[in-house]
Amino acid sequence: MAAAGYPQATYPSAPYPSPAPAPALGFNVYPSSNPGTGPLVQPQAPPQAYGDPAAQHPHSAITPYLPVSTGIPPGLEYLMQIDQVLIQQKVELVEAVIGFETANKYELRDGLGRRLFEAEEQSDCCTRNCCGSLRRLRLSLAEPGGRPALHLLRPLKCASCWCPCCLQELEVQCPPGTTIGHVVQTWHPFTPKFSVQDAQKQTVLRVLGPCCVFRCGGDVNFEVKTSDESRGVGRISKQWGGLLKEVFTDTDVFGIQFPVDLDVKMKAVLLGACFLIDYMFFEKVGKTSQRSTVLSS
Repeated sequence: MAAAGYPQATYPSAPYPSPAPAPALGFNVYPSSNPGTGPLVQPQAPPQAYGDPAAQHPHSAITPYLPVSTGIPPGLEYLMQIDQVLIQQKVELVEAVIGFETANKYELRDGLGRRLFEAEEQSDCCTRNCCGSLRRLRLSLAEPGGRPALHLLRPLKCASCWCPCCLQELEVQCPPGTTIGHVVQTWHPFTPKFSVQDAQKQTVLRVLGPCCVFRCGGDVNFEVKTSDESRGVGRISKQWGGLLKEVFTDTDVFGIQFPVDLDVKMKAVLLGACFLIDYMFFEKVGKTSQRSTVLSS
């Protein structure tokens, strides 16, 4: 009942206007700039696997966009984003116990420990045990999923610091069958020197090592420099693994540092340079502890 002296309020008669229906689950639907005209805009369908309770993330089925460069060989996409690679040789018990030379195997990881490649030597038993560290070989690098990424080819050549015609070299292929660069030893009577070359055998970088490649209790560093050797751009380090490991095995650990914006093909060729350095200076010959060095090779 209305109070005395106040007018009675009036309300709209039934039926009352019904509220607008809520849009379906999905992307936001924005109203038209001219409401009341034109067809009704239906909401878009949700992304695939959006309502799947087994999915860990609502957008797990959506492939993220990654820029693709046509100049990057397949298998080197992740190598383009990093500036450090660790190479660790796997321990072979037969080789450590009886001195019988087996095919080398390696793991390549980035600075955070994530696996990049697995490398395996492909050579025959006679070549490994007769030619020692100078043997001809092919190293196959594959991604963790098994896809081939790199092939490193090293021909059989004699080694002598007094014979410039018997210099060591290694060819880098990516994908296998397509040459992207070379590592060629540069003659010097006392100091290890290498030229890092592109597919046309034009020198892009130089690698310079110390006169003595054995250092008790410390790393052995090979400096990566520009082609004119005016400044350093990186480093290949043979890391000290401990006295027992260094004396009784040839399982080595290497670290490679290079600029993150370096051409990814040259990064791959530097990986080849590291393997060539390992075989030339840190690979044992048979049962003895003799290693192929600049002064003794």
